[in-house]
Amino acid sequence: MKTSIVGFPRVGTLRELKYASEKYFKNAITAESLEQTAKALRSTHWSVQQTSGLDLITSNDFSFYDNTLDTAFLLNVIPERYRALNLSPLDTYFAAAKGYQGEHGDVKALAMKKWFNTNYHYMVPEIDDSSEIKLVGTKPFDEFIEAKDQRLATKPVIVGAFTFLKLTRFTGVKSALDFADAVAKAYAEILVKFNTLGAQWVQFDEPFLVHDLTDEDIALFEALYSKILGSKDTVKVLLQTYFGDVRDCYDTITKLGFDGIGLDFIEGKQSLSFVKKYGFPAGKTLFAGIVNGKNIWRNHYTKTLEIIGELQKHCDDIILNTSCSLLHVPYTLDNETKLDDKYKKYFSFAEEKLTELSELKSIIGSANPANEEEYIRNASLFAERRDCSNEAVQKKVAALTDKDFTRFPAFAQRETIQKEIFNLPLLPTTTIGSFPQTADVKVNRSSFKRGEIPEAQYKEFNKKKISECVKLQEQLGLDVLVHGEFERNDMVEYFGECLDGYLFTEKAWVQSYGTRCVKPPVVWGDISRRNPITVEWSVYAQSLTGKPMKGMLTGPVTILNWSFPREDISLKECAFQIGLAIREEVLDLEANGIRIIQIDEAALREKLPLRKSDWKSEYLDWAIPAFRMVHSGVKPETQIHTHMCYSEFGDIIKDIDNMDADVITFEASRSDLTILAALKECNFKTEVGPGVYDIHSPRIPSVEEIKTALRKMLASIPASKLWVNPDCGLKTRGNAETVPSLEHLVQAAKEIRNENS
Repeated sequence: MKTSIVGFPRVGTLRELKYASEKYFKNAITAESLEQTAKALRSTHWSVQQTSGLDLITSNDFSFYDNTLDTAFLLNVIPERYRALNLSPLDTYFAAAKGYQGEHGDVKALAMKKWFNTNYHYMVPEIDDSSEIKLVGTKPFDEFIEAKDQRLATKPVIVGAFTFLKLTRFTGVKSALDFADAVAKAYAEILVKFNTLGAQWVQFDEPFLVHDLTDEDIALFEALYSKILGSKDTVKVLLQTYFGDVRDCYDTITKLGFDGIGLDFIEGKQSLSFVKKYGFPAGKTLFAGIVNGKNIWRNHYTKTLEIIGELQKHCDDIILNTSCSLLHVPYTLDNETKLDDKYKKYFSFAEEKLTELSELKSIIGSANPANEEEYIRNASLFAERRDCSNEAVQKKVAALTDKDFTRFPAFAQRETIQKEIFNLPLLPTTTIGSFPQTADVKVNRSSFKRGEIPEAQYKEFNKKKISECVKLQEQLGLDVLVHGEFERNDMVEYFGECLDGYLFTEKAWVQSYGTRCVKPPVVWGDISRRNPITVEWSVYAQSLTGKPMKGMLTGPVTILNWSFPREDISLKECAFQIGLAIREEVLDLEANGIRIIQIDEAALREKLPLRKSDWKSEYLDWAIPAFRMVHSGVKPETQIHTHMCYSEFGDIIKDIDNMDADVITFEASRSDLTILAALKECNFKTEVGPGVYDIHSPRIPSVEEIKTALRKMLASIPASKLWVNPDCGLKTRGNAETVPSLEHLVQAAKEIRNENS
């Protein structure tokens, strides 16, 4: 039995790609130097896979920014505004990813959205009616040849034709159907080229197949691949799915001419039952996703062997595979020098998952699997009892009643009370929370963590930064202020560090988008709050100004969704535990005079099931109450804000309104404010602040640009309910772009305010 993976992390063990890319953006290194770093990383990643004994090594899973964007450029799907800049191919690519503002022009970046139910973000391709789709790029072929020069036969991976079309934004009157033939022709040419180069397998990723599919969707998929597969010749084509099961199209995909089909047996609830009920076609290879590509716990070999045993009754040829790309887990446990072995032995990062595949291959190939050393060691691990329970926390969760999830009085009455108390101007201005994390801020924090400076010095520095931040906001004329979050490394890790039940890593970085990496904490046990977390900073900041100061918290659903969760209790149970801890912090902030409290739920959409039939029962029925519980105990005059970013919210907008916050800010600028129609259609009651400019791009929006956005918002949102703010926190930006951007934001708000007074 052979082994394979869907994909491998690309940023490097120590984020080498991130640092090289950021140097390139600052013109500190050449394009050639960046390319050399990329080549070295690819070579290392292939060597790691080869050394592990992996049979099918992947290529073209590397990307400077995003694989979907790579596919768009491969197929000539490059909006004219980026071509018109007349930049190099690499800089044109980065302009689409990040936006561009300079001597060649001024353009916004493409929209960015969550990659299915993960914290990875993809760039949304744009096709207009004049787009000419054709194979123009060479990246997959170049990297295949590069690996071949290393004497490695790889399995190239490309975003599939159907998923590419379903994720694309069509800006004209034409739709996916109008471009299907051109796309199919381009993908057919890809297969012809790989035949010429001698590829044995080509992997087309089609995760969109795990959604609820219409008859039209299935017809489009069938039409695409009926044409594409006619050009495969000797190359074998793998249809790779992940993040769920393919119940709507199992019959269709098994009858088409794919040589291999990759199914997810981790998140695919019905994958095994469909194979058992309908069988698997003879002559095809099942790539069985049995090693979890999204979580960091060790594989339970006994359970995995049971699944493989069932599959062997129905499949002639099985290749052991990951459930999805390993992009979603950290690189290696080898970098974790401070984490105790009593914890580490339970974890498996990308490199360790390669080892698990190798061990499973060996165990399955044995005449006596249960006698194999690897099997015995794994069984012993899972027979141990982990010390992770807190009876007091469990009792608190069990004691929750309906009143703990309901805030009084109702929203309309609270809104009236708050408008009178705060007396804010029409179109009040604010920011989402963080201010630029400059080098000195990072040095102060890391020096304190390493024990190089005393706590008093660390706090004094932060207070100085807070004072400067408050003074800047007052000078800018913002109406509701923030303290800047200079004490925080990450909006989830920071809170996790202050909660019992969490574990933390040193260098377990995971790519979120582009050069942005996060270090998700691990939920090890039952969660509780030790001490107040943010009160000291918020109270100090409020003491510096007469304007309202927002207390800044991360909500329970986002903390959970941006952590590696436990697998021994439900997500609901874990979310309620976190919710109770954050509720204590909310009440402490209120008791200490903080009158506006923002509880960010940036990742609310992230774990929403991909199938609509599961939305309520498997997620929203506990996720929304978890947030409501956090703020249900505050007074009517305390204003509760929340923030959400980079997702599609239109189809759950009523559920978001049901969170019963007083103000909600949304990421909106990259998606051209498409959320406005949904807000208007459902008569959204909560006051709202759709982001007026994109903070993930270094470009500075003009006053007129922001005024245009505000006028568009006012066509759908009453002025009495509209707030003015950026898309997201400002920690990743520099002061050079932050200050003028906020100056323009405040000026635009004043001018539009005057127009509507």
